[in-house]
Amino acid sequence: MVPRSAATPALAILMRCNARNEHSSVKVVWAVGLSIVVAIGGTSVAFAQELEPRAYSASPVGATFLVVAASRSSGSVFTDPSIPLEDVHATLGAAAIGIGHTFNLFTRTALVTGAVPYGRGTATGRIEETTQKASRTGWVDARAKLSVNLLGGRALTPAEFAQAPRSTIVGVSFTVAMPTGQYYPDRLVNLGSNRWSYKPEAGISVPVGRWTFDGYVGLWLFGENNEFFPGTARRAQDPVTAVQGHVSYTLRPRFWLAFDATWYRGGTTTIDGIPKADLQRNSRLGVLVSVPLGHRQAVKASYSAGATTRFGGDFKTFGLAWQMTWIK
Repeated sequence: MVPRSAATPALAILMRCNARNEHSSVKVVWAVGLSIVVAIGGTSVAFAQELEPRAYSASPVGATFLVVAASRSSGSVFTDPSIPLEDVHATLGAAAIGIGHTFNLFTRTALVTGAVPYGRGTATGRIEETTQKASRTGWVDARAKLSVNLLGGRALTPAEFAQAPRSTIVGVSFTVAMPTGQYYPDRLVNLGSNRWSYKPEAGISVPVGRWTFDGYVGLWLFGENNEFFPGTARRAQDPVTAVQGHVSYTLRPRFWLAFDATWYRGGTTTIDGIPKADLQRNSRLGVLVSVPLGHRQAVKASYSAGATTRFGGDFKTFGLAWQMTWIK
């Protein structure tokens, strides 16, 4: 965790400002800070950019999953067009450990998961002749999720599951992002969001031979941050609607390839009641491959990139995850 006594790039700019360039420097601080904010996993944009194929696939009850994952995102950031800011670029490396468990919830298959990420973000930006850089390393907001398969999701033991035919599944989920990430109220650039966020979602998974077609619709809802920079401002954010679609093909048992797409809209923010020109209306495309390692392990590799970006991060993201499964 960065010590409070360490001078941040953003604060250093403010301390160095003179009467002639203060206005421009503050804009650099704000916009460069925003570029890291949209890159970090604890923000609405990063949440909405998620691509998760087979999120509502069938599993037997009593299964426990351990996941260790790493990712790297980098790319340009589109900021408020009223700010004459150029060459804004952000890079985020993150690692996370997560655990999940399936259980019987009123005869339906349910899955509870939790994840704790740790990240390092760096961003640079230029306004006129001034170039600045900001970086952070620390914990990102943790998340927990409960999923329940309603239609076609009857709770089955491992023996029953092995004999059951594949069928269409309709499920719902609820995700909570907790304000556990690194956050300093007197700094604009933070890894944590200092607020609670929630996402109700509904999804459908339709198997057709070796193919699986998935579709989800969710809505991110955000609490207020009452300690926004410089520590006394109040930041609120409109909901973000997120839609995902996935087509996957099973090459052999547990070895499959998925093509992914997402579109999201919303997320306009207000600072002390003043709205910002930061409406999100973006889309992304991606691909993922899952390769089994023996009977209990698997490795997943993924890549995604922005298809259209109106505001926020236009990132290319590489991901790698290892999963271990135990079944009673």
